Formats: sequence, C-alpha cells, structure tokens
Amino acid sequence: MRLVTYTLGSSGARLGVVVNGLVVDVERLGASRGIAWPGDMLSFIDNAVTLLPALRQCLDSANGSLPAGAAVPIEDVKLQAPIPRPRKNIFGIGLNYRAHVAESAKSLDTDKDLPKQPVVFSKPPTAVIGPGAAIQHNAGMTQQLDWEVELAVIIGKTASRIPVAKAMDHVFGYSVMIDISARDNRRAGQWIFSKGMDTYAPFGPCIVTADEIPDPHDLRLWLTKNGVMKQDSNTKYMIFDIPALIADISSGMTLEPGDIIATGTPEGVGAGMSPQEWLWPGDVVEAGVDGVGVIRHPVVAI
Repeated sequence: MRLVTYTLGSSGARLGVVVNGLVVDVERLGASRGIAWPGDMLSFIDNAVTLLPALRQCLDSANGSLPAGAAVPIEDVKLQAPIPRPRKNIFGIGLNYRAHVAESAKSLDTDKDLPKQPVVFSKPPTAVIGPGAAIQHNAGMTQQLDWEVELAVIIGKTASRIPVAKAMDHVFGYSVMIDISARDNRRAGQWIFSKGMDTYAPFGPCIVTADEIPDPHDLRLWLTKNGVMKQDSNTKYMIFDIPALIADISSGMTLEPGDIIATGTPEGVGAGMSPQEWLWPGDVVEAGVDGVGVIRHPVVAI
C-alpha cells in the first residue's frame, strides 16, 4: 500500500491510502464500517500489525465501491510529508556508497578508506518538509548548499539489540528523502548543523509498505537539478545494507515505530563536481526512488 498524509482545502492533515488515483481517507473508511481507525500516520504505524491487514481486507472487499466522501482524486489534495513531525531525530547515514566515499575524500576531506562501521548523524524533526515545499537558501548561513538523494526506511516495530537476521521484520516501509547539506557549516567533524537546518529534509511523497518492495537493495535512485541528471545509481551499492544499519543503530539506541533511517547517498553530489556546484534560489531539485516515488522542490531565498 501507498500511505500518504494529505490536506484538502482548509482541513488539517489526514491519513490516506492511494488507490487507483484516489486518496482514500483511512479514518473515514473505517467509520463507514463502524471501525475506529486512526487519522494520522504515526498512530497507524504504532498499530500496523493489526491495522495493515485490516485496511487491506477492507479495500479488497470494497472492490472499488467506496463510501461517499471517503475518496478524493489525488490531484485535488495537497500531499504533506508522510510523517510531518517525526517523534525524534531522523537517523542519517553518511558515506554509505563506495563511489560517494571516493568523491567525498577528494572534495570534503573525509577518509578515503571505506568506513568499518556506519557513519551515523541526525536531522531534527524541524528539518522535514513535504512534497513541493521550498528548500530555504539563507545566504547569510551558506554559500555551499548541496543535495543528496536517499532511500528512507521507516521503522514499524520497536527494535533494541536486533540481530541482522531479524532486522527486516522491523521495517514498516520506504520513502524518498533529500539530504540537503550546507557544506560550509560542518563544525569540527560534527554534521548536525550542516544537515539539520530548517527545510533540509524534503520527505515523501508517500510511504510504500514493505510488502510492496520485494528487494529494497535493488532500487534505482536519482536526482536532477533544473532537469539535469546529477545522481543516478542503485541501492545495491550501499556499503551497509538495511539490516546492517538497523542492527548497528539498535545495538545502542532503541528504534521505535515511525523512526526514519535515511540510508545514505550515491555519488554525484555538488561538492564532488568539478567545478563544484551548489543550489541557489530559483533552482529546482527533483529526486526519486523507483517503485517508491518522486519529490520536487524549489529553492528560495530567505
């Protein structure tokens, strides 16, 4: 299933599932059957073990006949970030593609050797923006605004000290994230300020449930700037795959339902270009992961 958070007119954010070009409101669909289903993504993920099969059965039995007021054409709604305000920081993974390690060593003074453990940083919840929202360029803060397309993994079940062999049982689904970075704001090797400013985590357009993605380690991911391809690779080139990341993070920090892991970016970032390229007001960034979705964002001056 493809789950979204959306608004319609002046309504607040609501939980929907995309079916044949329609956004079906989950809470209203449940109410039509006398079932109290949640109206927000985090509450749904919290109870996904029972809610996912129930929602799937309900949609299958409806056979395309949906109750009045429960479905709206997707072009009539505004999609928000699937989780508009994560409960805690997003787990970012640095230097997780071999070719990106090489380009970063040349341009960003990082280690040329492949990391022996995942390089983990974080982005605060306030960095998240939804599809189409503007990426802020603050010239007083940065002259080196950069892009990174990433596959985002959304945790579905609490994970503490989870072995690699059981890690995928804790995945709820997948989305797309752009890791925006102010390269000139790295501080003594600490990345959170460089990567955690407001609007630096474009996220969406949906969460595709794990059952819809047979192999998350064989997905094309790509990014364009003003229509020109900058990144074009595949998740099979990750150094640390998803089970390894979940096992590593959960070895010391409990992963909870709704937590997000941005799994790293391939080569082709602006800092690695010759000459280097950066994002400026007026630019448009588009990024996608095959089978998951595409997000598109303008860059604006503030």
